Amino acid sequence: MRTNRVIRTIGLSAAAAVLATTVSLGGAASAQAAPTVYKNCTAINKVYSGGIAKKSVTRNKVTSGGKVTYRALQGTVKKDDALYNANKKSDRDGDGIACEKS
Repeated sequence: MRTNRVIRTIGLSAAAAVLATTVSLGGAASAQAAPTVYKNCTAINKVYSGGIAKKSVTRNKVTSGGKVTYRALQGTVKKDDALYNANKKSDRDGDGIACEKS
């Protein structure tokens, strides 16, 4: 009778440990850090010298005197849609690159 109680206690302890591990792993996998919102272009360019771009952007769209031209991206450009959307206010020309070097 005493042996059954010991086995039952060990079984409940093991089940509790498995449940605790499952809960802690599930929480860690679903948590994601929010993208950083930078105060201005100076702050962005300290980290990413070429600015922050949407993943789909491959060239810098430059408008001068009503004429549109395209240039290669310059500096270290971080391509990340979530980070770009968090800092979209810094994309003055609306070309998909915030705080780009032209």
